[in-house]
Amino acid sequence: MSGKFAMCGKIQAQPGQGGALASILLEAAEACKSAPGCELYLVNVAAEDPDAVWVMELWADEASHAASLRNEKTLGLISKARPLIAGIEPHRLRPLGGLGYGGEATKEEPQEL
Repeated sequence: MSGKFAMCGKIQAQPGQGGALASILLEAAEACKSAPGCELYLVNVAAEDPDAVWVMELWADEASHAASLRNEKTLGLISKARPLIAGIEPHRLRPLGGLGYGGEATKEEPQEL
């Protein structure tokens, strides 16, 4: 097992605030470039709902993700985004593999989570 850690989450913005929320999350993506263990931080907007912003994250391990949430820049961006958020649906994932996973197409056998 790789120990990699992934999150995928839908962040529903207050009506009409999807673009502003996405901008803040793109700032977070920029900050993740220097975050130890961050391998992917991808911000998406749902085609059918511009106020639904999806974030996909891949980390070397869960500890790296947890450490990123204690970062001063991250905490500031969370505070900035909080008033724009109507709801959050987070999903913790255990990556199995695929294109972009570790720089190559790989896979692990599915196991109980």
